[in-house]
Amino acid sequence: MKNFSDQLKLMRKVKGTTQKQVAEGSEIAERVYQRYESGERKPPFDKLITLADYFGVSIDYLVGRTDNPRINKNI
Repeated sequence: MKNFSDQLKLMRKVKGTTQKQVAEGSEIAERVYQRYESGERKPPFDKLITLADYFGVSIDYLVGRTDNPRINKNI
């Protein structure tokens, strides 16, 4: 199982965006986002939803509970 910070970084790189772009697109302060990605901090539930929506994946995928990005996602 992947951990949240590794999964977040991987999704950002696959999408081809910078930390700043993800932070702005998710309305999260850039330094806060950097801490999520480094594993220094975990996001509150509302920011977890925002990040999952930004990347177009389920929360389960975002936190590394599944390899299927669409599980529990209404698509």
